[in-house]
Amino acid sequence: MALKYIAVAVVAVAITLFALQNSAPTSIRFVVWQLDAVPLATIILVSVALGLVLGGVPLLVERWRLRSRLRALESRLVEAETPLGDARDRAPGSPPTWP
Repeated sequence: MALKYIAVAVVAVAITLFALQNSAPTSIRFVVWQLDAVPLATIILVSVALGLVLGGVPLLVERWRLRSRLRALESRLVEAETPLGDARDRAPGSPPTWP
């Protein structure tokens, strides 16, 4: 787990250094919008942030879905084990009792 944090920190530092080394102003044109004299570092950092958000949201949704499924399956398992646990506590040869 610590290795993941180190890797993320190294990548974050590399992206930050790359962005700061490329601080020349540039213009951006997209469809009908135009921005002049925007620092390239800003463009790089905003692009990385958008990529993380757009890539991370589907992962969070999938994780939430899997956790809710896990909770449902765990509750089904508890329900399925309960009658079995009661049957184990009865004396051998006694008739089964169901609620």
